[in-house]
Amino acid sequence: MRLLLVEDDPMIGEAVQDLLRAEHYAVDWARDGDAADTALRTQPYDLVLLDLGLPKRDGLAVLRDLRTRKDRTPVLVATARDAVAQRIEGLDAGADDYVLKPYDLDELLARIRALLRRAAGRAEPVYEHRGVSINPATREVTVRGTPVVLSGREWAVLEPLIARPGMVLSRQQLEDKLYGWGDEVSSNAVEVYVHGLRKKLGPELVLNVRGVGYLVPKM
Repeated sequence: MRLLLVEDDPMIGEAVQDLLRAEHYAVDWARDGDAADTALRTQPYDLVLLDLGLPKRDGLAVLRDLRTRKDRTPVLVATARDAVAQRIEGLDAGADDYVLKPYDLDELLARIRALLRRAAGRAEPVYEHRGVSINPATREVTVRGTPVVLSGREWAVLEPLIARPGMVLSRQQLEDKLYGWGDEVSSNAVEVYVHGLRKKLGPELVLNVRGVGYLVPKM
């Protein structure tokens, strides 16, 4: 999954970016409102973590413009503990949830997982499909009850596919979920990780749609 972190404080931004990357999210970091708006107009994201007090352009303006464009990307607004009015304003402007600063990191990750589930149209915290069970909170994967260990990149390819069975994702779309700004992209990375998933989880879980991309079948 690819996330946009919008945060002007370098210490907070670096800490959150490191945390999210350790959880195998691809993360782009925008340090002001103008950069955030440009990123959102040019790159699809699975979720935005948006600070409201930004230089150059206020976070609320970025949020309102996003919703004016009918962009439904989940937005998690970050506010100070005493900024109740700001939280209300953010939610009314189209934010999906909020998290308090300074962050409780476990809560931050839980709220991100919850919003990603909601965006995929799922309520259950564990995905089960064709005998494969994955738990985004613990990164545990089992095949018919037997634990399987996936690499971080294999997980990053599997999660968006199994979250939306039947939806085809192109190689470019999967690469976008694997790599953030500045990451080196291998030309055959997706094929390598899909091959690894098939060896570990079975050849029928991730299918190739010739000339289009990959999918996890609905049934």
